[in-house]
Amino acid sequence: MAITTTPIPGKKNGMAEPQAARRRPVRLRPWVRALHRDLGYLAVGLTFVYAASGLAVNHIADWDPNFVNYERQHQLDEPIPDDDEAAASLILRHTSIEATPIDVYRPGDGTLEISLDDRTLHVQLETGVVFEEGQRQRPFLRTANWLHLNRGKRAWTWFADGYAIVLLFLATSGLFMLPGKKGIVGRGGVLVIAGIAIPLAYLTWFGSP
Repeated sequence: MAITTTPIPGKKNGMAEPQAARRRPVRLRPWVRALHRDLGYLAVGLTFVYAASGLAVNHIADWDPNFVNYERQHQLDEPIPDDDEAAASLILRHTSIEATPIDVYRPGDGTLEISLDDRTLHVQLETGVVFEEGQRQRPFLRTANWLHLNRGKRAWTWFADGYAIVLLFLATSGLFMLPGKKGIVGRGGVLVIAGIAIPLAYLTWFGSP
């Protein structure tokens, strides 16, 4: 009587295949996606800082991205002393300004000027009118510009370089996130070419340094 042998999955010629032969190949795309995702989350904070600052300093010809200039007028209700220091103390108290004057001087007859860190007070001694002009920092933007332009300590250079490297990785890994027609060999490739063409077209049309 003939004996029929049914092959067992995972065996070859009745022998079990080596474990290494059944291992799946390592797929890089899931690892790239995971790293792209995590570094993207990590870069969110700095991206907000650099993007907001970039928009602000791009229009520096139209506005001051760091400070808001303002003007105010005050009226004193009591005589101003002849002594400059006493006059400055009185004026600062009545205008609710808590600061130490940098300079107090009389630019002309009947006027007194008080220079502070962030403002200047122009005083008409006879009428008691105080004209205040100064500037205050723009919330968030002042600090963002300070970081963006690397005006802090040298240590920030390392953080800025690291952020630039992360952006390079995000841009490069993004090219390979999707396979097929939506990826780099299809629509993605067309968009990449368009993105490269925009600065080249600008330089061709308007010139370069």
